[in-house]
Amino acid sequence: MQADPDFYRVTDKDILYEDNHLIAVYKKAGWIVQVDDTNDPSLDEMVKTYIAEKYHKPNGAFLGVVHRLDRPVSGVILFAKTSKALDRINKMFKERQMHKTYWAVVRQKPSKMEGKLLHWLVKNPKKNITTAYHTEVKGGQSAELNFKVLGNLEGYYLIEVDPITGRPHQIRVQLSTLGSPIVGDNKYGYPRGSRKKSICLHARKLEFIHPVKQEPVSIYAPLPKDGFWEKFEVFER
Repeated sequence: MQADPDFYRVTDKDILYEDNHLIAVYKKAGWIVQVDDTNDPSLDEMVKTYIAEKYHKPNGAFLGVVHRLDRPVSGVILFAKTSKALDRINKMFKERQMHKTYWAVVRQKPSKMEGKLLHWLVKNPKKNITTAYHTEVKGGQSAELNFKVLGNLEGYYLIEVDPITGRPHQIRVQLSTLGSPIVGDNKYGYPRGSRKKSICLHARKLEFIHPVKQEPVSIYAPLPKDGFWEKFEVFER
């Protein structure tokens, strides 16, 4: 549990994009997107509070959740501020019209510098863990992603990942299956977890055509300021 009482609060500095229809927020590692059995404050409720206070809405604000990030993952996450935008964004995600880019840091160099991974994933909801298979299995969901090693620094490798599908724990389990578990992700093969309860997976960029304005939108999330991620700012372009 974080000691800082302001940890669970969204402020202006956390807003990456906002208009009348959408709001994109910088998700800190450790935040949950929607309430779970921990009963910790959820990001959707924090954003509702932010909007209600900013725009003086005493009866609260509408907010639609359109996608999620795992609790230990940081980066950009998008919400809908209207039901119209929610319906359209949900359709865009379903039809794979949202381009997501992640950065991951691993210790083990991948066997190749770039390529595509295809697996069939089966999630165990009781243990909250996903298993990847190289061939189709009963109950499995196909999972695809493209990856590219951007470089190495002090014994760590920075990988850019473009997921084609959006399955639970997809990037984490697929990189682990490649032999390159994400730093800090002891659930999927890294030797030890992070004391900060985070893993080195960051939702770097979200690109799409605005569902109402029909204009291209690119939203970037800066790297976390945690004493480790800053080293990889040299790969920003």
